[in-house]
Amino acid sequence: MTSYSGGCACGAIRYETDTSPVFENHCQCTHCQKRSGTGHGSYLTFAEKAQVRITGTASEWSLAGDSGTQKTHAFCPVCGTPVFLTFAAMPDIIAVHAASLDDPDLFRPKVVTYAARAPAWDIAGPGLARFKGMPG
Repeated sequence: MTSYSGGCACGAIRYETDTSPVFENHCQCTHCQKRSGTGHGSYLTFAEKAQVRITGTASEWSLAGDSGTQKTHAFCPVCGTPVFLTFAAMPDIIAVHAASLDDPDLFRPKVVTYAARAPAWDIAGPGLARFKGMPG
């Protein structure tokens, strides 16, 4: 079984789980572009937030996603690294930033979401299925 672990740049926030992600994607929505400072964010989503052990205390900010429901971004209050997201409409899931993994090669994206919003200079996941929003 693969273990997924990671955290922020300074080590103040860490996470670990022995569960497998249920969704892995590059997201090119405007929120991900602005938060990452580039053309997309990359995520591994786990179905059981309770099975992801988190140490340290993250700072959070929330906003309404395209669906109108709240999504909460958690980041390190010391170094500012984005670490994970949670979703009010799906309280049991958690998405971690692929770049926060100790072993980023564990990230195996399957799709690109919000590809219609991609800037011409950001070619995320060539060859992957592309969706204008979130797949159904």
